[in-house]
Amino acid sequence: MISKFITYNEAVRSQTATRYKIDNTPNEEQLSNMKIVARLCFDPIREFYGKPLRVSSFFRCKALNTKIKGSKTSQHMEGKAIDIDAGSVEENKKIFDWAVDNLEFDQIINEFNFSWVHISFNQGKNRKQILVIK
Repeated sequence: MISKFITYNEAVRSQTATRYKIDNTPNEEQLSNMKIVARLCFDPIREFYGKPLRVSSFFRCKALNTKIKGSKTSQHMEGKAIDIDAGSVEENKKIFDWAVDNLEFDQIINEFNFSWVHISFNQGKNRKQILVIK
């Protein structure tokens, strides 16, 4: 388990990695970062929300991030970011707003009108950035 609510398999799962036979295994530092993000960001959101949330993307190795055309500086590659989906725009907005008001974070991003919520944590370097990607 990565945390109370996230399994290791859920944290590294990627259909693209499977399709292209990309080894999406984090190293010890990345795994440690993932546990921090899960414990300090995902788990509190899940406890607030009170029902399961979908992890749409968590760890991405460099090869996977390149394959999906992710940002060259994506915090997913360090295990410091997670994308969460509650199932609808309205529910994603609810978890976004709660996280902004209640959590420490580096970045929280409303991606594509609350299609999902991206949240990252950068130990000792959190910028508390609230961003929108259209």
